[in-house]
Amino acid sequence: MAHIIVVGNEKGGAGKSTVSMHVATALARMGHRISALDLDLRQRTFGRYCENRVEFLDKAELDLPSPTVHELPEISPDQLQPGENIYDHRLSAAMAELEPHNDFILIDCPGSHTRLSQVAHSLADTLITPLNDSFVDFDLLARIDNTGEKILGPSVYSEMVWNARQLRAQAGLAPIDWIVVRNRMGAQRMVNKEKMERAIGNLSKRIGFRIAPGFSERVIFRELFPRGLTLLDLRDIGVKQLNISNIAARQELRDLVKALELPGVSAKF
Repeated sequence: MAHIIVVGNEKGGAGKSTVSMHVATALARMGHRISALDLDLRQRTFGRYCENRVEFLDKAELDLPSPTVHELPEISPDQLQPGENIYDHRLSAAMAELEPHNDFILIDCPGSHTRLSQVAHSLADTLITPLNDSFVDFDLLARIDNTGEKILGPSVYSEMVWNARQLRAQAGLAPIDWIVVRNRMGAQRMVNKEKMERAIGNLSKRIGFRIAPGFSERVIFRELFPRGLTLLDLRDIGVKQLNISNIAARQELRDLVKALELPGVSAKF
């Protein structure tokens, strides 16, 4: 039975696709069988990332461990039961096909609320929510007072995760292991950064998620996308001397994968 990883955040620009690609590639490099689904059927950033990888590796005549991205199967309306949602059926058909043949299935969700994203969250064994180090992004998780100190209550995304947890409990499934990843963080120690750290720590105890370190803001991630590469591929394409920023980013990836505590994963890559 495959372990299902869902990468979700209803706000765009949090780095979901970058996190998805690096986690998926790390798992592939460790020898795990991993397939992926991109549920953003319009922008398909993660899907395009993987397509860029296939094209680049083909041209460079390289064979590097990679996740395999699958499209949702098309479903004829004639196959639907009365009241059944076609997107539910397409996702369940994809999962039924992939689960027997993979150790992990990674699902990258769109940066908006959709039916597909809602259903995917209820399937998650592990939920990764990348979060930029900003109270604008924090507002997706919880409402906070104007001092940035007092949490007033959960926001729309947290409520959606709560509903997904309830659905899993009703189905007798294990609870979702929810990890909020502090992503695209600046290097400097600033007042806003310290307030965010306190606010996320308080919220994690209140609504039940773990906190993991993500990636700092680095130009390298934007440069890797057109070729579909990750930090783990640099030496394989001939980069013999990694600069300090690249080495630090690789360590951030190791720390992230270790913090996820995925079954059978040692984070050695």
